[in-house]
Amino acid sequence: MQTGDKIIFNNYKWRVLDIQNSTALIITEYIVESCPYHENVKDITWADCSLRKYLNGEFYDNFSAEEKSRIIPTENKNSDNQWYGAKGGADTRDSIFLLSIEEAACKYFGDSSAILQNPGKQKYKYWFNKKDKNNINRLTNGWWWLRSPGRTNRVAAYIHGLAANQLDSSGGCVGVNGNGVKGLGGVRPALWLKF
Repeated sequence: MQTGDKIIFNNYKWRVLDIQNSTALIITEYIVESCPYHENVKDITWADCSLRKYLNGEFYDNFSAEEKSRIIPTENKNSDNQWYGAKGGADTRDSIFLLSIEEAACKYFGDSSAILQNPGKQKYKYWFNKKDKNNINRLTNGWWWLRSPGRTNRVAAYIHGLAANQLDSSGGCVGVNGNGVKGLGGVRPALWLKF
């Protein structure tokens, strides 16, 4: 197994993002479903959101016992939003998780850390950087949630889909807003897998 490989696991197609020892970090190649980040609009972080509970509960329970034995629970650091200062919340231990801003922007789809670590540049604040050469590497079949907060804790960061592929650090609505409109975002689960 090598970084960039595509594998099938639990009937989903996954992309290998990283390999350490005999384990691989994998993310679904495509959005597997659309869900709100949280069940309603309120200040929330990854540690307490309903999407995390779903991924580590109902979604995880769809894996067989043999598949579960290969999934490695992971300690995830949940940093504050670099531009807006919204709190990332408590660090978590997850079997299934979403990528963070740092992971999506700097580690696994090309290194755009020079942009991420320069939050004073206003033009990068909302849409990160439309001309970032690594945007194309984040392309999939729609927009997808990250676990990091957006401009406040009522929104979560995401990767804009279709042709743009930029990171939206300001975020999308976490739940059902006052007009009854759901903030349904694409879900690309990630996990560490023994091989």
